[in-house]
Amino acid sequence: MSPDKTGDTRWSSADSAGTYFMKTDLIVALDVESLRKAKDIVGKLYPAVKYFKVGSQLFTACGPAVIQYIREAGADVFLDLKFHDIPNTVAAAVGAAVELDIFMLTVHTCGGAEMMDRAGKAAQTQAQKSKKRRPLVVGVTVLTSQAMDNAGEEVLQRAGAAKECGLDGVVCSVHEAAAVRKACGENFIIVTPGIRLPDGDAGDQKRVATPAAAAAAGSNYLVVGRPILEAPDPLAAAKNILREIKGQR
Repeated sequence: MSPDKTGDTRWSSADSAGTYFMKTDLIVALDVESLRKAKDIVGKLYPAVKYFKVGSQLFTACGPAVIQYIREAGADVFLDLKFHDIPNTVAAAVGAAVELDIFMLTVHTCGGAEMMDRAGKAAQTQAQKSKKRRPLVVGVTVLTSQAMDNAGEEVLQRAGAAKECGLDGVVCSVHEAAAVRKACGENFIIVTPGIRLPDGDAGDQKRVATPAAAAAAGSNYLVVGRPILEAPDPLAAAKNILREIKGQR
């Protein structure tokens, strides 16, 4: 059953006929090495940016303290640790993540069907048990740093498996986003990294796209790091990307 979108701020009405689509929004990747730097970035960007990604580097350096800071500042956290282990271990890790009050987390689809199934169920069970919100659980498909001849086929296969296992969505590049949207439906979350401005350096990313192209392809969340973190004016860079997104959706 489709959700009631009229009262959900994640959705916008596209026309007078009442057609709805999920908004595209920006997640800034806090790919930095210290809590001090993370605080500085969040302080500069919030409330223009409402979502921040905490990945392996920052979480290893700071642990839950950085998530607590972001939440207390008023923003939300995408915990991108790409859980990939035996099903019981991943389920326990997801349960622990629920307690951190995050809005979304990642598991790796390579972990298999049982692992993904247990991850989704653990998020629901722990949220009900602790009376906390259930985070979105999305599956990482193929890293955007990987150049694969059959990437599109592999992503679609893994996205289909993630949906069948009850995950909320997947992480994929813009090159697969439209096909995933068509195959998995309007309610399936698509998170797209590898976002670069038209004149930006791709760095170590192989499958990149502009914010406008990703929004047009149907991505719900665009994860952007270096183009904002390394900009002379990070806030101006973030606002520029948000303008590109809104121009497309």
